[in-house]
Formats: sequence, C-alpha cells, structure tokens
Amino acid sequence: MSNRGLSRRGALRAALVASTAVIAAACSSSNNGGGGSAKPAGPVATVKLEPGNGSENVNPTAPVTATVTNGRIDQLALTNANGKQVTGTFDAARSKFTVNEVLGYGATYTWSGTAIGTDNKPVAIDGKFTTVSPKATAPATINIGDGQEVGIAAPIMLQFKGHVENKAAVEKALAVTATPATEGSWAWLQDDNGGSRVHWRPREYWQPGTAVHVAAKLYGLDMGGGVFGDSDLTSDFKIGRSQIVRGYAPSHRVQVIRDGATLFDFPCSYGEGNEDRNVTRSGIHVVTEKYEDFVMSNPPFYTNARERWAVRISNNGEFIHANPQSAGAQGNSNVTNGCINLSTENAQQYFPTALYGDPVEVTGTRIQLSAADGDIYDWTIDWDTWKSLSALEGEPKNQISATPLPPQPVGGR
Repeated sequence: MSNRGLSRRGALRAALVASTAVIAAACSSSNNGGGGSAKPAGPVATVKLEPGNGSENVNPTAPVTATVTNGRIDQLALTNANGKQVTGTFDAARSKFTVNEVLGYGATYTWSGTAIGTDNKPVAIDGKFTTVSPKATAPATINIGDGQEVGIAAPIMLQFKGHVENKAAVEKALAVTATPATEGSWAWLQDDNGGSRVHWRPREYWQPGTAVHVAAKLYGLDMGGGVFGDSDLTSDFKIGRSQIVRGYAPSHRVQVIRDGATLFDFPCSYGEGNEDRNVTRSGIHVVTEKYEDFVMSNPPFYTNARERWAVRISNNGEFIHANPQSAGAQGNSNVTNGCINLSTENAQQYFPTALYGDPVEVTGTRIQLSAADGDIYDWTIDWDTWKSLSALEGEPKNQISATPLPPQPVGGR
C-alpha cells in the first residue's frame, strides 16, 4: 500500500511541474512579441509648423500655419516678443490654425500650446521664427484719393520715398481695374521728389463715368537693394465729365469744351516768347490744383504778386489765371511770362469748372512741354514710347486691358 501512495504523489508532482512549464512558456511568448497584439505606447498626434521652427528672414506676408495630423489642437498661441498674441482662425476640425494678421518686420514670433492625439495623449506645440529686417522701407503715396472725381486726362501716379531698384517686381504688384475696361500701361519716369515714381495712363483719354480701382500690394515686397515696401495702397475713384481746354497761341483765345460743346471762348494772352522761360509750352498739360488767391513770384519780373482764380496746369509755373494788368493785350497779343491770362470776370467763370485731371491742350508755340517742365507730361509721350517705359514691356500686365476706346481729341497731333 505504501508503494501505491508514493506513486500517486509522484504523478501529482509531475502534473504540477508540467502546468508551471506551460504558464512560463506562455508568459515568455508574450514578452518576446511572438504572436501578441499589444501596441507600443506613445502619442499619435504630429505637429507641423509653417514656417518651420527656427526659420529666419521670413517674409511677413508669407503664410503662417500650425497643422496637426492624427489629432486636434487643444490650446495654441502665437505671440510676438512683447507677448502680444497674433490673431488667426481654426478650421472646423481644429486640426489647423491659420494666422490672419499682418506680421511685422524684424520680429520674432513664438508658438506655444498643446495638441491632443487620437490616443488622447498631449503633444506640445512649440517653436519660433523671425521675420526679415529690411535695410530700409520705401513708403509710397498715390495722387488720387478714395471717392475723388477727376478729369479725363488724370494719370495714376505712385511716388516712392526712396529709389526702387527692382521695378519689375513692384510693377507686378500693381493693378488697375476700370469699368468699363480701359487699355493703359504703367511707365517709370525719372526719379523725382526724393524717389522713384511710376505712372499709369490710358491709351486715350478716360471715358467719362469710368469707375477705377487701384491696388498696390507693396508691404513685404522686396524692391531690391535691401529696400522693402512699407504698406499696401488702394484707391477707388471716378472719372467725371469730359472737359478739355484748347488754346492756339497765335489766336490769342482759349476755348473750354464740355462734352463736345463749347462752354467758353475767351480772349487771352499767352507767353511773350522773347525768352525761353516766357514761352507757354505746347502740348497736353493737366490741371493739378487751383486757388482763389495765389501769391506768385517770377524774379526778376515780379515777386509776391497776388493773382486771382489761378488754375495750375504745370509744375513749371504755368497757370490759367486772372490778370487785369494784361487786359489790354488779351485777345490781340501775347505778353505774359508763360501763363494764360484772362480777365477777372472770365477767370472767375472758368475757375469752378476746372477739375483735377482736365487736359489743357496748347498749340502754336516754339517749345514743347517736356520732362523739364514738371511732374505731369505724360500725354506728350507717344503710346509706343510710353509702353516701352514699363518694366514689364512684352510681359502680361497686372491691369485690365480691352479693345481701345474710340479716339478722343488730343490736340496738336
């Protein structure tokens, strides 16, 4: 009987050993990855910053985004060096944040925040970038303001405070939209008033009633030589009625033509012409400003002379204005120092009808209006030459182009 008892205990011990071996083998198999299904722990969310972390010389107009894949943005801020937060918008899934605020030059911006992955684990969002620091910026001004009504010869003029080296890049950033569509072109004229200037004019005079929109996307633009654009510019204005002043100097008269009909026909006196400085220039002048009272000087002939109803037609000192002292010559001889003199009564009648951008077409004198005479001599340049002054000659222009309008009278051509 004792032998059978030992035999049962031995069998039980053998069974326990076998069972332990199976359990150990199973544990060993799981730890070694042999056929197991468990996944390694860790965050799933991936963050991409644009521009990338540590980027330098970033253009302040470049797209700035933070994008999360396999997750969503929980908290996020982009701040400048002063701690001010930059504004932006999230997409519907909160997987992308897009900055919608213009950034500054020479500034460092820092990301901070958290993304939550699809595994519900957080991932830090951090990084920084620095925008470009220009050597200088070149502010610009436009000659026609919002809501202004101008004459049919008004050019669009952008004046830069500084020299523009990369004129092609600047011109590509300029757009003129006209309704009805109007053929025209930009032209770069010689630097003036401390910087570069570019003018846009239509091929022919504007059609009355045309609505014009000008957009200059200059901020962030590399103008060359380390100079960048200072700010964007826009203007929305309208072309008014057609009014053309026509003067043939030998006739000693001047006509004002409104919408094809003669509004005024005045006796006048043009420049005496005994010296070049006293010659009224032939060519298409443009009305730029007017004064009920204006003090004029033209040494050695006169200084601080008070003139009435003065309408400037060129920066060389030419005006249409009242001058009682030349009343005896008006209608029969030319005795002025280059201006077009009218009687006080006639000058006062003309004055309120004059509008910035009206053409004043003078013919019959021995010297032509030119670049030497001031800022607006655009209409003295023939169309093919004008187009050649574009920095994009031969390239598509960033402007409206259409079938040319019926030719308008330009005088002397």
